[in-house]
Amino acid sequence: MFSISKILLPVDFSERSAGMARYAIPLARHFNSELVLLHVFVRPGEFGKIEGAAVLEDLIVELQAGSQQSLNAFLKTDLQDLKVSRTLLHGDPAGKIVEFTLSEKPDLIMMATHGYGPFRRFLLGSVTAKVLHDTTCPVWTGVHLEEFPSSGSTKPGHIVCAIDLGPQSRHTLDWAARLAADMKASMTIVHVITSLDPHTQTYYLSPEWRKDVSDEAMASLGEIKKDMGIQAEVKLEFGDVHKGVCHAAATLKADLLVINRGVDGGSGGRLRTYAYAIIRDSSCPVVSV
Repeated sequence: MFSISKILLPVDFSERSAGMARYAIPLARHFNSELVLLHVFVRPGEFGKIEGAAVLEDLIVELQAGSQQSLNAFLKTDLQDLKVSRTLLHGDPAGKIVEFTLSEKPDLIMMATHGYGPFRRFLLGSVTAKVLHDTTCPVWTGVHLEEFPSSGSTKPGHIVCAIDLGPQSRHTLDWAARLAADMKASMTIVHVITSLDPHTQTYYLSPEWRKDVSDEAMASLGEIKKDMGIQAEVKLEFGDVHKGVCHAAATLKADLLVINRGVDGGSGGRLRTYAYAIIRDSSCPVVSV
């Protein structure tokens, strides 16, 4: 039985974290999950000197109390029918979220991504990147959360699962298939075929090559589906992995994209290399397993 009993939702009170909460609400309601809201308070001057006079301790206490009040009030009405706990920590946000994850062992982390400055579209926020790198549980991320989605429109009806036929493919596909089945969502499997040698463009673009590799990929995917007892449509893409996955998710109007990100030192496949780019450019939320 598929279960998500505890969801960790790091919040910084921004519109993006509130937007991610709108995705967490129907999920927590569906699985009767405990929703853990975590805010990490950064003491002024903690990671560098402040110009001028030293920060008074009573000011820090006041600021921390304000953070606690904001955390207590965060979407209080929207969350009143759910099992919710609220935790305030202080220190380095990325490090504290990772530590909390290791000790509390949530089944899913849901967090917005933050990239700032003129190169924002090329970046994931450093906090999100560290959580993705240093934790092993599934992480649900969303880039395009400037506007609050309505809670009724965020339950995924169509899930796209991108696999690369590497060692982690079955684990990723199993997670996506069990989520889809439990939520009665449709699912499409996406696989991107890339050229083994970028210099052999004539062969790469030839109809014979495309047919050969397509037939081989479909046979492998069919075997995996049969072994795992999964009923799902399959879509093949050709070319760059991250562009192909994002194009498929957009074309199929996916509500959720599931990919493998691997873990440090693990045996992730080709998709792991492109995980950050996919998360950054996807038109829909991404769960990296």
